[in-house]
Amino acid sequence: MAQHQQQHDKLCAWIDTHFDEEVAFLQNVIRIPTDTPPGDNAPHADAVAHMVEGFGWTAEKHVVPHKEVADYGMASLTNVIIRRKYGDGGPVVALNAHGDVVPPGEGWTTDPYGGEIRDGRIYGRAAATSKSDFATYIYAVRALESLGGALKGGVELHFTYDEEFGGLLGPGWLLEQKLTKPDFAIGAGFSYNVMTAHSGCLQFEVTVQGKATHGSIPESGHDALQATTTILNAIYAKVNELSSIQSKVEGIKHATMIVGRIEGGTNTNVVPGKVVFKMDRRMVPEEDPTQVEADVRSMIENAASGLPGIKVEIKRLLLARPFFPLAGQEKLVKSLQKNAKEVMGAEITAKGSPLYTDARLYCEHGIPAVLYGAGPRTVLESNAKQADEHLVLEDLRRATKVVAMTLLDFLA
Repeated sequence: MAQHQQQHDKLCAWIDTHFDEEVAFLQNVIRIPTDTPPGDNAPHADAVAHMVEGFGWTAEKHVVPHKEVADYGMASLTNVIIRRKYGDGGPVVALNAHGDVVPPGEGWTTDPYGGEIRDGRIYGRAAATSKSDFATYIYAVRALESLGGALKGGVELHFTYDEEFGGLLGPGWLLEQKLTKPDFAIGAGFSYNVMTAHSGCLQFEVTVQGKATHGSIPESGHDALQATTTILNAIYAKVNELSSIQSKVEGIKHATMIVGRIEGGTNTNVVPGKVVFKMDRRMVPEEDPTQVEADVRSMIENAASGLPGIKVEIKRLLLARPFFPLAGQEKLVKSLQKNAKEVMGAEITAKGSPLYTDARLYCEHGIPAVLYGAGPRTVLESNAKQADEHLVLEDLRRATKVVAMTLLDFLA
């Protein structure tokens, strides 16, 4: 026990000594834009690979073929794997964070790509989710290796770049290409909870096609916006019913559905001939994604049936299956909670989330996974995906220590 505590003390001391360096590393990661769309993210991957080579590490750059990337709606995509191999006989633990981000939007009081530090916080797009965990995971591994003792197994750092588009060309692509097959995985998360499950997500693009005509003779056309209104009424009538589809997973309440974007029409004096809207249906882990998709399609088709001159096309944009516990996950949870209590002086929770993440892709390949990293208690506290997204630097320090201790538990 005394030796165990000495190792923890050494890990924490190394992280404290190198913390300014870790923060500077995070600033550099934030300062390279990765707005998705347009998703021109290969330059960021190249820069990260170059940065870690300064530690004497080798970074594998796995370029996704251009056609696949273009068909996906992105400009460039390179995933990075950094393999740290130790002795025989231990597990391989993957640490995954994504570098792609939603565009900054309006309302910032700082440069969204400035990495500005103010009042103990670092500001910037993805400061909280999830460029912060590029730093968390790299410096946790460096701290682990600073001990100089015998380790077994290995660590793989997976830095991927399409979580905002669903992860299929990120971790999904790496796993499908058999470029990796770890025994455990930890994905980017927040410091005060170990995420053990999350909701699934279906996203659709619905095109309502009618016939445009002059506004003075609307009866000579077929109004796509009026038809869309009928469909939207059906969608929002269903929304209230979804609150009855409850989850038994703590932290996940019930199924939801929203329409997030609508565009259509050509001018004020023209009957709209075409309207396109995008919608999002969140599934609790207990739901069957195939049945949910069939139900949503049927609801839209039934609402549009009988509308003269109207055609409807429903295109699936994303199917992110729910993430749920696999055997072995409990080992990760126990270790992270034990170490977080030591670092923070208080118990942290282990529960699910209504978000969806890349962790599900590891789960789909039979790899026990959790989410844990640097961040606050809730998404809203950090302004994640909003203006002035930020991270409390002490949360970065604490999470780095917790992850380093957890790696030691698995690999010592």
